[in-house]
Amino acid sequence: MGQLTQHIGLAIHRIGIVVSISRKPVRLIIAAGGTGGHVLPAVAVVEELRSRDIPLEILWIGSKNGVERDIAHSHGIEFAAVQTGKLRRYLDRQTLTDAVRIPTGIVQSWFKVRAFKPDVIFGTGGNVSVPTVVAGRRSAPILTHEQTAQVGIANKIAARFATRFAAAYEETAAIARNYHQHVVITGNPVRASLALGNKMSAWGHFGLDPDLPVVFVTGGARGASPINQRIEKLLPNLLEKTQIVHQTGPSVANDDAARLKKMRDKWAPRLQQRYVVQEFLGPEIADLYAITDLVIGRAGAGTVAELAFLGKPSILLPLPGTWGDEQRKNAQVLTNVGGTLVLEQDDATPDRLLREITALLEDPMQRNGMGASAGKVARPDAAARLADELLSLIAYASGENPLPTS
Repeated sequence: MGQLTQHIGLAIHRIGIVVSISRKPVRLIIAAGGTGGHVLPAVAVVEELRSRDIPLEILWIGSKNGVERDIAHSHGIEFAAVQTGKLRRYLDRQTLTDAVRIPTGIVQSWFKVRAFKPDVIFGTGGNVSVPTVVAGRRSAPILTHEQTAQVGIANKIAARFATRFAAAYEETAAIARNYHQHVVITGNPVRASLALGNKMSAWGHFGLDPDLPVVFVTGGARGASPINQRIEKLLPNLLEKTQIVHQTGPSVANDDAARLKKMRDKWAPRLQQRYVVQEFLGPEIADLYAITDLVIGRAGAGTVAELAFLGKPSILLPLPGTWGDEQRKNAQVLTNVGGTLVLEQDDATPDRLLREITALLEDPMQRNGMGASAGKVARPDAAARLADELLSLIAYASGENPLPTS
């Protein structure tokens, strides 16, 4: 087999097809944005395609103010913003405004898709993906991916336009089959780089003591004030037993970081060193995971996938009131195998949270067992499976292969 720049046949053994890739780069549009749960899976798939030395030209279509713009640019991906609006099942004063933004975004996306001429479109759900998926239907085959254990409103819409529907879990696929006839279970992709964390780098970067356990508190990319406030009430007493890296979310989402840092400044230096507050974590998160003994967080799709991928024990507080109760369903995936402890937000009083954290910190065998159990639901090849699906759709569109059945 020759080089990609000449002409090769890429055998995709998982789905039993052969895709011919010429010297012409694969032109990929990504429709993703809003939260890290929708954005990072797309990044993982791009990393997988690049690792195969497949020449790529990528356009990421997202929202103007979402996290996706900076993430796309940081990975060398061209970015274009379109109007987006929240999809609601209830009346709200912004409903009329968003009712205008959504069709405007579809028109904007149509022009961008038409100009780019993609070979394939990859949508990862969320409101941001809808305009591009709708606009791109007649331009290229579409793969849409649902990261949660519940099919969201956006992906219920996308299912009408997608060529293939990829699901993270069997629970998701069972729901998705009500909306689409070509459903495949791929898992939820996690950046492979997360498994390459360096403990020595982490101790130095965060200034922590290798002889004390580390608790990682996170509310996702935008933070979670209810979690932040509960942890705040446990400080500094909890730091007598452990060290904490606390990712609070950016100042535009909450003012927790500034308040927590001011509180920390009043403590003895010994305890100050044990408490690290950061609004956001970048590439150093891989090193942090390498030294983390326990994770406390929400049950977003990205968090659950990372915990499974890395085999980390956790205490999860699902965000109440999510569409379809998706965070509770995400957490249930880990609960079913004994991979996490789930506390309802109202039940997670500071006293209860302190008891549960302390019990796990004092029981390494239980933590190790939870981590091993979490790893049972991981699909470490999820990014590869999604990359294969994208390539299969290109071959399908060119007439080289039929669309594989589910």
